[in-house]
Parts: sequence; structure tokens; C-alpha cells
Amino acid sequence: MGFKLFLLLEKFLMILPKKLRKSFFLSLGSLAYYASSRYRNISFVNLEFAFDGKMSEQEKIEITKYSFKNLLLNFLHLMEIRHMRMDELKSKVTVQNIEAVKKAHEEGRPVIYVTPHYSAWELGATSVAAFIEPITAVFKTMKNKQYQEWVLESRSTFGNKNLDKSNVIKPLIKLMKKGEGCGIVIDTGINQREGVEVTFLGKKIRQTSTPAYLARKYNAAIVPITIRTDDEENYTLMLFDEIIVNKSEDESADIQEATQLQADWLSELITKEPKFWFWVHRRFKGEYPEIYKKN
Repeated sequence: MGFKLFLLLEKFLMILPKKLRKSFFLSLGSLAYYASSRYRNISFVNLEFAFDGKMSEQEKIEITKYSFKNLLLNFLHLMEIRHMRMDELKSKVTVQNIEAVKKAHEEGRPVIYVTPHYSAWELGATSVAAFIEPITAVFKTMKNKQYQEWVLESRSTFGNKNLDKSNVIKPLIKLMKKGEGCGIVIDTGINQREGVEVTFLGKKIRQTSTPAYLARKYNAAIVPITIRTDDEENYTLMLFDEIIVNKSEDESADIQEATQLQADWLSELITKEPKFWFWVHRRFKGEYPEIYKKN
């Protein structure tokens, strides 16, 4: 019953003028900021920890408010993408540095798009499918299966496919062998037994080594990608130059180096414009659980 009501709400919202629909979600974001003390505090803790206590209280409040707002805007994008035409998407998104992917394609190499939860990540993934190439994106299973189906349906609107992150290596290897692209999120917490240790925002954490492993073994190109905006109306899909994975006699060292380069890229991105990263999650809980002891 609850999901059916949600679908009715979706139909109603999509009838509304775009400005009203956006205002509705922005209002929800503001409400969530004030209503959820737990996640609000998680953001404050993350910002305090990542910036070594050098960020002012006002900056932390503004960034945290934007994180809630941005989460709801991503939800809005999921809803709108389900009903969006290609010309509408083209009017919203500009692609920057597509040459990074063209070069890999000209060399006959598959592309591994590494990306974070940054700005309009749902719109960004859709734009990759629409303007560059359809990819298979790795996702984490959701508790609500009906909502998961709704989300994955939206993400596949322009041709992307979805791959559950559990037992993901073999399917990804098949994609590499077929020369197909994939998308891997690199900013989520992982099990202590997974990945390799890197320095991220000045902190030692573990990060997935899957992109580096696949790139090294199957001659794929790791292309960092994200999206940003100045007005929440017009967006730039930003592709960065390939992160090279060496192929020396020391495989572990090569993978470690390439994974650290990804962490360096993301650290620089976040440090430059911290408001766009999704601070309302316990990214550091695997290595530093004590900072979240009250959350």
C-alpha cells in the first residue's frame, strides 16, 4: 500500500510545474536537516574530522544543510529521469573532456568510470549513458525491493545496466573482456578485508582496489568522472584524464599506487568544493569508529 501511494505521489508531482516540484523537494531537504539530529551530527563529525577542526561552525552548518538539500535533489532527478526525453537532458548537461574516453575507445580499451557521491550523481550516471556510452553500474542492494526496482528502472532509462555489488568481480571481468564500460563508486566504506589502505582527506582508510585490479589485468582505462552545478539547473559532467596503472613485476604495488591516485583525485575534488560531497554518511566508521560513538 505504501509504495502504491508513493507512485501516486510521483504522478501528482510530475504534473506540477518544474519549479513547484523542485520547491517541494527543497522543502523536504530543509525539513530533514532539522528533523534528523543523528544524520546532521554525522555530517558535523565528518567535517570536523576531515578538516582537522579547522572549519568554522557556520561552514559546517551550511555544508550540512546543502548535503540534505542535495540528497533530495538527487531523489528528484531519479523521479524526473523516468519521464525525461533526450532533448531535455541535453538542455541540462554539458560534457567536459570527453576526449579522455575517446582516446581509450580509439585504442580499443574498455573504460572504468570511477565516481563518488558528489553533487548530482544520479543525473551524472544517466548522462554517461546518454552522451558517452551505456555502462554497467555497480550498486548496493536496498532493503526495500519495490523502491530498489523503481530506482534501478530510473537508472536504466537511457541504457545503463545495474550490477549488484555482491560477488561482482566475475561479472565485471566479463564486461572487460567484451570491451564494455562499467561504473564503480569509490567513496563508500568497505569491509576491512577488502580493498587497500590509502590516504584520503589526510586519513588512512581502506578503498576498493577493484578498478585498479581490472584496469591492470584487462588493459582498461580508469577515468574519474563527476558532475557539478552552480545553480541546480545547469550541470557539467566532468571527465578527468585517465589514471594510469603501471604493470611492473610487483602487481600489489601497482594496484596500491593506482588506488592511491584515485583517492588523491577525490581528496582534491572534495577539498576544492566540499559542499558537493555527501557528508551525511559514516565514511570513516571502518577505521575510526570512535568518532561516531554518539551516532
